Amino acid sequence: MSAALVAAGALLAAQASGPAQASGSSRFAPGSHPVLFVHGYSGSAANWNTMADRFRADGWPSSHLDQWGYDSRQSNTTTAQQLSAEVDRLLAATGATQVDVVTHSMGGLSSRHYLKNLGGAAKVDAWVSLGGPNHGTDSADNCFDTSCTEMRIGSGFLTALNSGDETPGSPRYATWWSPCDTVINPDSSVPLSGAANTRTSCLTHMGLLSDATVYAQTRDTINR
Repeated sequence: MSAALVAAGALLAAQASGPAQASGSSRFAPGSHPVLFVHGYSGSAANWNTMADRFRADGWPSSHLDQWGYDSRQSNTTTAQQLSAEVDRLLAATGATQVDVVTHSMGGLSSRHYLKNLGGAAKVDAWVSLGGPNHGTDSADNCFDTSCTEMRIGSGFLTALNSGDETPGSPRYATWWSPCDTVINPDSSVPLSGAANTRTSCLTHMGLLSDATVYAQTRDTINR
């Protein structure tokens, strides 16, 4: 897991391709929320550069696009607490009443913990998971950071997170999964009961972040 995810993170960080023009008509409006991006294991805020640039091209001001960074080796419960503070900071800075949270890979786990256990459901309108190990992945068997062990299939963290309602509260939940994602195994780990679950074309784990179609679908999902 560690080698696969570190390599994937390095690959995306090295990509120099610019943002593609958005193909849809959904644009930033008075009712649009600020977007908080949460990267995955071994990732960074820079993983979101392409997607954030596309949001800017569709009218989102930079003040409403928060490419948040955190220590991905720590427990997802710790990250969830830090995420809670970041949501409050973003709401105060923008004057918004809710945010939209867009996550990649492990970023979906800490944000789900925040929604379920830390009162986040009242502050989030839409939550997106791109290639999230929502029910675990066998590629986490080969790394040993606290966050990695929590991503293992059947971990205590995931058992608690998925107990009861997988999509609690009023947020609109949506996931995207790729049949060619070799980091999240099995593919069925990503979809959540009660969410809008979408299969993509044959994309790599990191390709979910830069695909123009996934962007347009994500944008249209959160911006309604």
